[in-house]
Amino acid sequence: MIHLPDEQATEALGRRIAPLLRPGDVVALFGTLGAGKTSLSRGILLGLGHEGEVGSPTFPIVQTYEPPDVSLPVWHVDLYRIEDPHELEELGLDDALLDSALLIEWPERLPRLWPGTLGLNLEHDPRGGRNLTASVPTAWERRWPPR
Repeated sequence: MIHLPDEQATEALGRRIAPLLRPGDVVALFGTLGAGKTSLSRGILLGLGHEGEVGSPTFPIVQTYEPPDVSLPVWHVDLYRIEDPHELEELGLDDALLDSALLIEWPERLPRLWPGTLGLNLEHDPRGGRNLTASVPTAWERRWPPR
């Protein structure tokens, strides 16, 4: 477990995760509303070189980031508004894995996760901040935890 006392610490962890990402990676971000999923995604994207705003793609569902804006193509996905599994097919997430990494908020809306998905669960800590626990697949064992 990693304790993150505030939003800045959550973004800082994201910045440390960023250089570990490779094309085809999936990072599944679990947590309730306001748990820090978007803050962690923001840190990852900033760590990849993005200089603009990073918000939750709740309404567009998918926000793509491409070089030269970032060092690695990334699809930032928010599945909160997905109600029908057929809607997922239209997103083309499998195609993204050919050359991009996926950051997925609300991955529990998917019927299944890809093998090798790094699962990060953010929970509010009653003493303040949030706690992150990781489900680390074999593909991430040498990369996790980020230094």
